[in-house]
Amino acid sequence: MDDAAERAFAEYFRARRDAVRRTAFLLCGDWHRADDHAQSAFVALHRHWHRIRDPQALDAWVRRTLVRAVVDESRRPWRRERPVETTPDRAATGPSADGVATRTALVDALRAVPARQRAVLVLRYLEGLDVAATAEALGCSTGTVKSQTAHGLAALRAILGDALDDLRAAG
Repeated sequence: MDDAAERAFAEYFRARRDAVRRTAFLLCGDWHRADDHAQSAFVALHRHWHRIRDPQALDAWVRRTLVRAVVDESRRPWRRERPVETTPDRAATGPSADGVATRTALVDALRAVPARQRAVLVLRYLEGLDVAATAEALGCSTGTVKSQTAHGLAALRAILGDALDDLRAAG
């Protein structure tokens, strides 16, 4: 890669790394794995930088690579999470505790939703993509996005139960 391309990649990386990392966290629910997935997406982007002709397509390309990596990784049985009785973290206190509790409840509930449905929910509602853009990012039809959205929301409602009212009040 020439110097101009390296500078362009570095500039894109600096501008988008935090957003990509946040999206990865929302998809997988673990900051360490999110770092790994974000890094993998940027490494793949760097490797294919010369083939991407439209700079407007960079976000979509990285998002699609990221989602595929998270979904593929979630299918590996040795990487599935194992629930524990108690968490080692202490409860948050203070004025921001309600926001942290709400965010934690949502992220915990998202972890319990199947990977493909979680990817659709994150892209649609947290990344703000429409049905067509979500379908493109996932490499599936718009009908699949709609059905996965419906199933994912139903699963999320079932998991959250009474906590759903707390989330609505916080929003």
